[in-house]
Amino acid sequence: MFNPIFTISPKTTRALMDIEASRQAMSHLPISPKLLHSLRESARLHSTHYSTQIEGNRLTKEEITVVVKGGTFPNRQRDETEVRNYFLGLDYVDEIVQSIPAQLTVGMIQIIHGCVMLGQKKESPYRDGQNAICEGSSGAIVYMPPEAKDVAKLMQELVGWIQRQKEELPIPIIAGIAHYQFATIHPYFDGNGRTARLLTNLVLHWAGYGLEGIYSLEEYYARDLESYYKAISVGDSHNYYMGRAEADISHWIEYFCQGMADSFAEVKSKAEMLKDHQDQKPLLRELDQKQRQVLSLFEESRFITTKELSTFLQITQRTALNVCRRWIEDGFILSQGENKNRRYELAEKWLPLIE
Repeated sequence: MFNPIFTISPKTTRALMDIEASRQAMSHLPISPKLLHSLRESARLHSTHYSTQIEGNRLTKEEITVVVKGGTFPNRQRDETEVRNYFLGLDYVDEIVQSIPAQLTVGMIQIIHGCVMLGQKKESPYRDGQNAICEGSSGAIVYMPPEAKDVAKLMQELVGWIQRQKEELPIPIIAGIAHYQFATIHPYFDGNGRTARLLTNLVLHWAGYGLEGIYSLEEYYARDLESYYKAISVGDSHNYYMGRAEADISHWIEYFCQGMADSFAEVKSKAEMLKDHQDQKPLLRELDQKQRQVLSLFEESRFITTKELSTFLQITQRTALNVCRRWIEDGFILSQGENKNRRYELAEKWLPLIE
């Protein structure tokens, strides 16, 4: 019976509190459907880019955007297939979440792997032989997973454990352990890392921690792959049956929860910024074209002169002076000083446009 060994450190506790704070803040942040869709698409592209990059994919974020829209690049077929398949996996996770299933099943995870490796939403059978994770340059065995005959039972135990713990443990910890244990079982010859990361997303969405689908944990892992691999490599032996199964995974949980906290905080900050920008659009529409252009001058300096304005708009200083007089009457700018020392600042109403 699967029974992970871990303790919740003070650092993990702080991360859990930060995750919850970001989650609650996002739930009360009014975001338009159009903005939410934009944030989701951006997160999906980020997730696809970084999760496949971890496995060696060479496509840039810009190229991935082209590929998911049907484009192609010479001699990049393998990379393009990985990207399209991962995107399909994200689609399938969304389908499950929208259907609100009563429970997660082994079949769902097998279909996720089918998306990743086969490009089809159908169950992918487990490996029928032994595999091993080897160090790239030396070929030395880094990890020897359980034998093929034990995989189905271990996977069933994992899914049963996730189901039972939903009301017992904080959801981020459950998701982190699901990620770790799937990678530990390593039920397939290939595609285990990508499937583990999609499984993590599924558990979080299923339990109400999907954050509207606008976060990307994959980016956190990819920023420092050495830390990712170090955190998930637990136990004194490289053999599953010689300590890995009973290893203390407290460090991995701490690492995982900190990653969630960082990712959630980043999304909250970005959503607040975009919302503020969105809220300012009606204010921006009150300005004419020249006034909108001049906002960039006020972003650089609190005050501007008629000489600076004439140079910026490519008009004479006399015309610039007349423009300033009209803008003062309109309430766009305020005048400070006299004659040669005269300068202008943006009226208080318009300051949110440059802050």
